[in-house]
Amino acid sequence: MTFAHISQQIFDKKSYLCVGLDTDVAQIPAYMQAKKNAVLEFNKAIIDATKNYCVAYKINTAFYEAMGAKGWEIMQETFDYIPNTHFKIADAKRGDIGNTSHQYAKAFFETMGADAITVAPYMGFDSIRPFLEYANKWTIVLALTSNAGSADFQRLRLAAEQPQLQLVPNLAKPTHSHELYQQVLEKVSSWGTVNNLMFVVGATQSSELAHIRTLVPEHFLLVPGVGFQGGSLADISRHGLTPSAGLLVNASRAIIYASEKEDFAEAAAEIALQYQSEMARFLG
Repeated sequence: MTFAHISQQIFDKKSYLCVGLDTDVAQIPAYMQAKKNAVLEFNKAIIDATKNYCVAYKINTAFYEAMGAKGWEIMQETFDYIPNTHFKIADAKRGDIGNTSHQYAKAFFETMGADAITVAPYMGFDSIRPFLEYANKWTIVLALTSNAGSADFQRLRLAAEQPQLQLVPNLAKPTHSHELYQQVLEKVSSWGTVNNLMFVVGATQSSELAHIRTLVPEHFLLVPGVGFQGGSLADISRHGLTPSAGLLVNASRAIIYASEKEDFAEAAAEIALQYQSEMARFLG
């Protein structure tokens, strides 16, 4: 799926909503839990109810991998059920040496049919390159996440020496502060283009978005964390939108678990519509 297609879908639907299918069988309505294909039936109902209000779906693969072989089958059937008009994200957070990454890319891009996969950049360029080699597929790199532990590494300050003339003997060289996530954005953005690279920026990091846009002014950002995690859609939109939209804002639990009763799909549609209506105002 191309940059132009995603952008066009956003403006046609007046929505940059991504629905997260983080489906936990223990949290779906009780009357469904004993069914043989409970998770798949639940996912299909959510997709049918929300597809008019969103442009993307994000499958958090951990919820399916935890179910073993059956979970992989459900994940495949869920990807297959999502309309091809919608951007399909495998939220797998992979990151390994090159030959392993080749297999991850094949698994999700070829076998599963995902349009995009989330990856961790810690192992560097050779671990990410295999994903970037696929035409019309997207690599979504973790940059600045919402969890409290993001401060452990992502917010570390890097000191960079600045060259200067040594006019005064023994004068200490000045330094400037640069956080690790900023280095990730700058370096990784040079490995691909706006047509195959996105970045994850957590919704609770909205205060950083204006600065992030100076580093990656045109790239799409996948922003999880609205709803239950407390991210502000208004702040995200104000600082993150670009002329091409440039945002996919993910909501998972707030939508898919909007009701514990038999009206769960209708309730999901209502919440998705609320997000879409607010997004329409920001898109103008």
